[in-house]
Amino acid sequence: MSNGNDEGIRRYRIKRQLKQFRGWGTFFWPPCLFLFLFFLITKSQIITIAINEIQSIYYIRMRETLTMYSDRLKPLPPYLFSKLDDAKEAAIKKGVDVIDLGVGDPDQPTHPHIIESLLLAAKNPKNHKYPSYIGMPSFREAVSDWYKKVKKVDLDPAKEVIALIGSKEGIAHTPFAFLNRGDVALVPDPAYPVYFNSTILADGVPHIMPLTEENDFKPVFEDIDSNIAKKAKLLFINYPNNPTSATADKSFFREVVDFAKDNAIIVCHDNPYSEITYDGYKAHSFLSIEGARDVGIEYYSLSKTYNMTGWRVGAALGNPDVLAGIGKIKTNIDSGIFQAVQVAACEALNGPQDCVQDKNRMYKERRDAVLRGLNKMGWGARVPKATFYVWAHTPPGYDSISASGLLLEKAGVVATPGVGFGKHGEGFLRFALTESVERINEAFERMESLDFVSAKR
Repeated sequence: MSNGNDEGIRRYRIKRQLKQFRGWGTFFWPPCLFLFLFFLITKSQIITIAINEIQSIYYIRMRETLTMYSDRLKPLPPYLFSKLDDAKEAAIKKGVDVIDLGVGDPDQPTHPHIIESLLLAAKNPKNHKYPSYIGMPSFREAVSDWYKKVKKVDLDPAKEVIALIGSKEGIAHTPFAFLNRGDVALVPDPAYPVYFNSTILADGVPHIMPLTEENDFKPVFEDIDSNIAKKAKLLFINYPNNPTSATADKSFFREVVDFAKDNAIIVCHDNPYSEITYDGYKAHSFLSIEGARDVGIEYYSLSKTYNMTGWRVGAALGNPDVLAGIGKIKTNIDSGIFQAVQVAACEALNGPQDCVQDKNRMYKERRDAVLRGLNKMGWGARVPKATFYVWAHTPPGYDSISASGLLLEKAGVVATPGVGFGKHGEGFLRFALTESVERINEAFERMESLDFVSAKR
């Protein structure tokens, strides 16, 4: 009996404790539930805030990346020659003996008499001051005298010549002087990239003029829509031509003058290769044509003629009003050429010119070596009469990028893909004559060993 009573008592006590617990639970559960829910909500808010903060930082960084640069930079392609340098340097780091027939930079030094002139001029304190924006009178006179002697063109050095820190600078500044937003510039393709890129940077609109082999790599002005022609303010041309090495006779330049007059267009003739010629050919100056100075200018650089690419010295010549526009840009965002460099440039222009002829004989030997190599491989190329480039067809089945890449990867040879100069350069490679004949021969020996058919697979 007692056991039964004890069990009943135990059950009674448990029930009473449960009732008490339920009573206390009624008191404690609401605040506990509140605290638990508060914790969950707060935790959720903290996570949400953290996520939002991370997203905010990400989008700010993205916006910074996208808006750091101006819109006018977005259409610019990567500069061709910097990409070539990167690929070449990567190959060299791997131990490849690279033969560079890519970028057109003379491999020979500046001629000694020009260097000596620079050394003397650099010691003169008068040349240490700020230079004139448009160039020293002596430099402009030297350019004028050289043009009269070599190109049979009379120029007023006070009004029709201004100094440039290399012709690239003058070309790039020209669209800023003459194009408003949306104005058209007529740009050849394939071509030196600065014509297209400077038009973009000046908020202009490049209208492409295809240079095809069928038309001897010259623009066909009849193919330009009359409405486009009337909207155009600038026309860029370049003969002897980079990259195609095509040349132009006086009849073509007369056609350019007539087209420019009919459409009120400023002609910008880029002429850095005029003194690299072969087989008796003499390159004409655009300014030698009657009426040319009424419609345009010519850029001349000492870079290629006298192996002075790093010196950055050239000139723009021709129409005084056009030169005044370029000069106004220079005075606001540019500067002049170090006077000692101008003195040395005067020595180059006024001094002995046998160095120029010696250089041309050297380039001719190199040109012939490249042509022999191309012919042996069955690749087509015209015989250039000027420039230090050979414009060759790519091998069958290859575009210019893949052909250029194969040459560098498998043969250690740099050749410039034609498409880098514009879409109409596709199907071509540009070989620069900036290595010795021995190295050129070695380059083609390496290229001949390649199995282009197997490599394509």
